[in-house]
Amino acid sequence: MFVYKNGVHYIDSLQDAVESQGDEKGNKSDEIYISIPDDKWDEFADEFSVQVYNNKADYKRNSLIITVLLALLGGVVTYFISGHALRPIREFSDKIEEVQAQNLSDSRIEENNVKELNQLGISYNKMLERLSDAFEIQRQFTANAAHELRTPLALMQVQLDLYNSASHPGNDADTLQTIKMVTEQNDKLNRMVKTLLDMSELQSVGRDDKIILDAIVEEVLADLEPLAVEKNIKLIGKCEDATMIGSDILIYRLVYNLVENAIKYNHPLGQVTVTAYQRNKHVYLSVEDTGSGIPKELRERVFEPFFRVDKSRSRELGGVGLGLALVREIVRVHDGSICIKSGKTGGTIFEVTFAQHSM
Repeated sequence: MFVYKNGVHYIDSLQDAVESQGDEKGNKSDEIYISIPDDKWDEFADEFSVQVYNNKADYKRNSLIITVLLALLGGVVTYFISGHALRPIREFSDKIEEVQAQNLSDSRIEENNVKELNQLGISYNKMLERLSDAFEIQRQFTANAAHELRTPLALMQVQLDLYNSASHPGNDADTLQTIKMVTEQNDKLNRMVKTLLDMSELQSVGRDDKIILDAIVEEVLADLEPLAVEKNIKLIGKCEDATMIGSDILIYRLVYNLVENAIKYNHPLGQVTVTAYQRNKHVYLSVEDTGSGIPKELRERVFEPFFRVDKSRSRELGGVGLGLALVREIVRVHDGSICIKSGKTGGTIFEVTFAQHSM
């Protein structure tokens, strides 16, 4: 509309220029009427050509300015209107991004004024309830299975201990090898069941202890020193004062698992460096080794239960494949985060950050 009015204005100005040079027989219609006396034609032609050129330039400039201004104004208005209209969808999307298997009860969508979104929110909340029930059944099954396995494993261990405590001179090499294998596998199953029980009971563990993280790191390094000496690994602690609120037992287990994992999968004559410090309201913990590292595409999967990067080497080193899965669960229940990076020497760095419970 503005461009149209702009064009009409300049056409009218041309008509005025013609009429000003014409005789008194003016045409009052909307059409341009040209009536120029012969003695004024040359003068009119010069002035009219200049007028046409100027009007063309002005029309082009003003039309461009009008278009740009209206486009900017329309864009700003559209941005704010669409932003306001899409805010419920954006909030809905942000809420979905925060959903994890462990915080389903905190991820419910509140009632929305938009009818369509409100119905979507209701369906979403029902889906969360079904997922929560499914995860709870899974956790309960894991706990029940672990509890049921403890009794036969304990009986087997007692029988094996009784058998090993007595001498059996008539046993041949195959029998001794079988007894040794059964004892090792029974011990492995016992450790697996204990870890599964620990993972299923994490939610019920109190997390209101005042934890001095640097002291826990020193304790872990002292406890794992014999294993490090056996593997020819040097343990280095670089810790500053760091205090947080959580479960003293679980944080010890977290540090222990990370350092033990770094020792087992390190190179001979390598080293493990543990760093802990506090900055503002965050507590940071990192465990770095000088091993072969973990490929980028597998760094998220190492936290999956029973996943192993190198299956053949993992069997030689023992373990049940639940250490890092337990670490991630401990980090989660303390509202922290954990990531894996490559070390300067090609090894692996596990970085843990606690934000919610730091002091």
